[in-house]
Amino acid sequence: MAEKKTKEIMQEFAIKKALGYLEKDPEKNAPKLMDMVDKVCPDDWYGGARKTIRRILEEKGNWYELVLRIYDLDPGVRKVFFENFIFNSALKGSAIQKEIAEKNNCNVPWAILMDPTSACNLHCTGCWAAEYGHQLELDFDTLDSIVKQGKELGTYMYIYTGGEPLVRKKDLIRLCEKHTDCEFLSFTNGTLIDEEFCQEMLRVKNFVPAISLEGFEDANDGRRGDGVYQKVINAMRLLKENKLPFGISTCYTSKNFEDVSSEAFYNLMIENGALFAWFFHYMPVGNSAVTELMPTPEQREEMYHRIRHFREIKPIFGMDFQNDAEFVGGCIAGGRSYFHINAKGDAEPCVFIHYSNANVHDTSIINILKSPIFQAYHDNQPFNDNQLRPCPMLENPEVLRKLVKDTGAVNTDYQEPESVDHLCDKCNAYAENWKPTADRLWEDSHSCES
Repeated sequence: MAEKKTKEIMQEFAIKKALGYLEKDPEKNAPKLMDMVDKVCPDDWYGGARKTIRRILEEKGNWYELVLRIYDLDPGVRKVFFENFIFNSALKGSAIQKEIAEKNNCNVPWAILMDPTSACNLHCTGCWAAEYGHQLELDFDTLDSIVKQGKELGTYMYIYTGGEPLVRKKDLIRLCEKHTDCEFLSFTNGTLIDEEFCQEMLRVKNFVPAISLEGFEDANDGRRGDGVYQKVINAMRLLKENKLPFGISTCYTSKNFEDVSSEAFYNLMIENGALFAWFFHYMPVGNSAVTELMPTPEQREEMYHRIRHFREIKPIFGMDFQNDAEFVGGCIAGGRSYFHINAKGDAEPCVFIHYSNANVHDTSIINILKSPIFQAYHDNQPFNDNQLRPCPMLENPEVLRKLVKDTGAVNTDYQEPESVDHLCDKCNAYAENWKPTADRLWEDSHSCES
């Protein structure tokens, strides 16, 4: 135990020294730092990652430009992000997660998603969160307990969903103050970000917004309401002026996919200061889901090609959680990389899979991860060998149907409970139609491996 603690201290010391060295002159010192790493580290120690970093430094392309954009952030915020994300979450945290997962034969997550509140100041078309109603919340002590328990499992990354998390601004900042070793990211509609909150972010240094944007003004406001687009533009302006990190979260649908996959949209995000863009496929969750918003196979394939293209040429990190599942080994829910706690405390394997066997008010996080539906995720992932078909609901509805019924998980929709059959029936045609395209894309991209 003492030897392990000493190793952690040495790792932390080395990383802080390296980050301090980079701070002095990142362009000049990054190649020198990599030379030192290569001399002292075994050849197989993060070999792939080191080769990628070397390529970025040598080619000085879009990824290099993204690194320089990161170094234009507020120095204190950047320092805390690197320490919390690289050392606490990626290195120290992952080692603890692996040890506990093996000991308990269950998944242990890299991140925990939680809803501070179900309340929201907007009423967006097709919002899955709206099915919980708008009267629920996790009090501060519960949120604090989740983080405390999570850190014991090696989880140092916490992501807020909702509702609109910034309705609870003061409590979110209190959690940042209390857990300075964690990184907090929040999905937000952006309309509540003002100069005062930017100053609070600069003070605590460990809070990053991911602002929802559904395209240009007509597409965005058509789903989110008149005037929301301009409020988002103003929020991005404030964050950029204060040199704060933030990203964009986009749900792509049959109606907006042309907007959000265009070069003009990428340029808009970059020019306004966004460092990352997360793309989510529209999910038909809830009895009132608008199934017509589900992208066609042709539209999803176009998203597949465009996001990969722009990832190679634009200085922003873009990821499509459906079409990029192969890079993370398929479905990441059920605690494999994350799980979700709603505003009533129900622990759900995924933000889109509203079925549960356990509530955080009644049991511990480790027991949640060993609850029947979470264990079923653990035992059955990946859900498809073709990781362009990763989801047990969207692309493999027969799988989710079985998981829910076998584990006795109950629906957590408090407005209009939705049976798993009703949910999965909406995905049957989609899954069948997407399969030929997914199989072709998978075969084309992996033919050299066979």
